[in-house]
Amino acid sequence: MDFRTSEVSKLISMLRLHDAYGRKFSYLRLSITDACNFRCQYCLPNGFKPNGPANFLGVDEIKNLATTFAALGTKKIRITGGEPTLRKDVFEIARVIKAAGVETVAISTNAFNLASIAGELKRSGVDQVNVSVDSLDRERFARRTGRDFLPDVLEGINLALTQGFKSVKVNAVLMRENFEHEIKAFQEYVRHRKISVRFIELMPTHDNKSFFYEQHVRGDALRALLVDQGWEALERGTDDGPAFEFSHPDFEGRIGLIAPYAASFCDNCNRLRVTSRGGLRLCLFGEEDYPIRQWLQSPEQALELEAHLRDIVMTKKVSHFLERGEIGNNRSYSVMGG
Repeated sequence: MDFRTSEVSKLISMLRLHDAYGRKFSYLRLSITDACNFRCQYCLPNGFKPNGPANFLGVDEIKNLATTFAALGTKKIRITGGEPTLRKDVFEIARVIKAAGVETVAISTNAFNLASIAGELKRSGVDQVNVSVDSLDRERFARRTGRDFLPDVLEGINLALTQGFKSVKVNAVLMRENFEHEIKAFQEYVRHRKISVRFIELMPTHDNKSFFYEQHVRGDALRALLVDQGWEALERGTDDGPAFEFSHPDFEGRIGLIAPYAASFCDNCNRLRVTSRGGLRLCLFGEEDYPIRQWLQSPEQALELEAHLRDIVMTKKVSHFLERGEIGNNRSYSVMGG
């Protein structure tokens, strides 16, 4: 690398969104709806209840948002909800995000309809699909989600695996109930499937506190179990999310762990969130959402939006302080995009 190339690389690095602690943000989770048709015990046990008019971000607003974030070094945008596929324009949303210059477009879904839309998602520019599956036991799945859809979800995953996505992953919330049985079932699931199952440590919200205290189990318990069984931790890429993945020579797939209570969890944070109504959220457990929708109305507002994003991101805290019991203003994950 010559001197000029080196200086250009430094300049590009400086232009990327970064905070006061030197963390650079290349990953955006964009919620496009609060609505969800599942009633997961840890999120919406009583079902989704609209809070005023929907008024979710429109396609043009999302296009302007994605274009600005891409210019600031965002390489990956994940479309989330609620359940994002409830929006009929989800394919158009994926297309405009991809056209904005984002390298990787991902989507998180409960997969209730994935079998019927997987092909269209791929054609719309979606590169990665993450599916929430909290149990492989049909009765337990129905109890945890409020929907007896496990066969449909698994069919959707199987079909998605044939569509040529860069990755299809499964997310499962780690719970105390039947802990070892669930781990064993998911291990068997990946024995002959090249798929990653990531267990997410249960996190508290203002609405799920009693459930959290009943079901929370630390990620260290899973890590210890995997290591004892001969699973080995893999190195993480610079733009990866917070998951640590493990592989085993006897299994084609991988087991992952997202453990927000781990001491160094926030050290390499590379993600920001935007809510479905245009609020910039610096942390899942933040105290407020910073409104940026007013700067999404026209492409000509891009420089103004960039300036506001830089100012806001510089206020990001060094940690979520979850271990102190600080959970911010979050009431449910459907509102915050998970």
